[in-house]
Amino acid sequence: MGGGFGGSSRREFLARAGVTAGALGITGATGWHDRATASTKPGRKVAVLGGGVGGLTAAHELAERGFDVTVVEPKTLGGKARSIPVPGTGHGGRKDLPGEHGFRFFPGFYKNIPDTMRRIPVPGNPNGAFDHLVDASQEVLTLPHGGQLWAFPSFDANGFQEGAKSLATAVGIAAGVPANEIEYFVRKLLVYLTSSDARRVGEWEYVSWTTFTNSDNFSPEYRTVFGTGLTKDLVAAKGTAASTRTVGLMAEAFVYAAMAQTSPEIRRESGYGAADRLLDAPTSEAWIHPWVSHLKTLGVTFISRYRVTELTMSRGSISSVRLEPTDANGDPANGDPTTLDADWFVCAMPVEKMVPLVSHHLRKADPSLARLSKLTTDWMNGIQFFLNRPPAVPIKGHVAFLDTPWALTAIDQGLFWKANIAQRYGDGRVHDIYSVDISDWFTPGIVYQKPASNCTAKQIRHEVWTQMKRSLNSKQQTVLADDMIVDWFLDPAIHWPDGPHRPAASREPLLINSTGSLDDRPEAHTKIPNLFLASDYVRTNVDLATMEGANEAGRQACNAILAAAGSRHAPASLGRLWQPSQLAAVRALDADLYRAGQPNALDVVPASVPI
Repeated sequence: MGGGFGGSSRREFLARAGVTAGALGITGATGWHDRATASTKPGRKVAVLGGGVGGLTAAHELAERGFDVTVVEPKTLGGKARSIPVPGTGHGGRKDLPGEHGFRFFPGFYKNIPDTMRRIPVPGNPNGAFDHLVDASQEVLTLPHGGQLWAFPSFDANGFQEGAKSLATAVGIAAGVPANEIEYFVRKLLVYLTSSDARRVGEWEYVSWTTFTNSDNFSPEYRTVFGTGLTKDLVAAKGTAASTRTVGLMAEAFVYAAMAQTSPEIRRESGYGAADRLLDAPTSEAWIHPWVSHLKTLGVTFISRYRVTELTMSRGSISSVRLEPTDANGDPANGDPTTLDADWFVCAMPVEKMVPLVSHHLRKADPSLARLSKLTTDWMNGIQFFLNRPPAVPIKGHVAFLDTPWALTAIDQGLFWKANIAQRYGDGRVHDIYSVDISDWFTPGIVYQKPASNCTAKQIRHEVWTQMKRSLNSKQQTVLADDMIVDWFLDPAIHWPDGPHRPAASREPLLINSTGSLDDRPEAHTKIPNLFLASDYVRTNVDLATMEGANEAGRQACNAILAAAGSRHAPASLGRLWQPSQLAAVRALDADLYRAGQPNALDVVPASVPI
């Protein structure tokens, strides 16, 4: 907290920031800066720059440990995880229809997010916001030939390699992948499962998934399911670009989470929850709003509609940040700039917002920050269809449309929400909400023969619906029908800066773990003594741009501040992906092989040679 107000009056700043004197506890003639200085112990003031999951997590952990935290957010608290009400759609006392940047997904291997949710009080919920998570009972794939449906079965957890083999084999058979190609993929999957951490970081980090799986030399079905489809659904990246280390890590985690559902022993050892979980209400209602309310009770101050434009250095440390007003989209708005000072600064904005802040002075103080500009992003944005009735065939889990050029994934939210949608939202006509993520914006579609990035909003809507109908409908049944749609909502991060018939742009892209990108990703504590990072590009154990990754980065930033401040408070816990002890011996053997320059013992066929 604290700092000057430039040309703005104190009243104007508080109004634009979305706070009031009462909310800040200001009384009489006492100014904001005066109150902060009088009530805060030296070394306890933290400025968290960004109010997404990473920033809120850092604020949560630090506030619980007695730090005086101010969160600055240019748009809406919650970041990509927030809900986005559709303006003007609520009538008769109902709320506006709830849109999303994309649907929320809480895999069983998430540990940090569930821990945070359990510590967010919600009236009537013994486990706080965590009790808003519900379990899905199906995972459905639509496959390359004929738009067939196939739901993941349960399988016995009689061995980790056997479990992975049975799952991959079942998917391959259902998709019509030739038997010899299924065998090859299973072998490569086992190579990854038995690879040591040293090999994963030192070798597989620099190999694309396409190369690792030899996708270019196999059938279209193999490429669609095991090559491009797997990477787009797991990490929203093309197989030619995605790091094998990251794709393999996520595939491994999903396999182990699935196995935990049929093995109490694995579930107990791993600490994994249900393989597929989602919220029983819009994200902001179920999680973000209770979270912000709780943080306010812990003394956290929120400043909305201001963005950071400069990190000011003095004597080798950050002395203050320059803030400028923004509009609802986070773009510059009219108004005077101001400054904010603190003892510690946590940058919790996404990488594309952080890169412009890395000035010459910052690069000189920490040369590794210059490498952030090498990180790449791609688009993964959502669209919601508001329906007058549920689909004819209920699918109680996520659908991965592996046969769609735009790499769609979807969830029927109405099957999981507690509230009656028609009574609570819109004008009474909407009874279900189908939420879809578009992971490939640059491959031509089937209707207009154009990538999503070159379509208008209405064309995107029509193309997505048509791709899903082609995958789900058959001669025997119509799952999705055109007359179901009452309304629709495209993530407003997708916009057309040069006009509706020009290429689109995305205000909120997604970090992509491309080959070798681990080298360019920083730790949470920079070499600048009071500057910390809490975003999904930070090196984390989960190693993916996700809510879990951002949450883990926020915890790491907290722990680094505790160490730098000499705090006696216990550090924030750090949940880690689980590795079965049964594979410890073969992974140790692989570590020896890797040090000796030898391949993994199961990697008997070079990836460049087809079979």
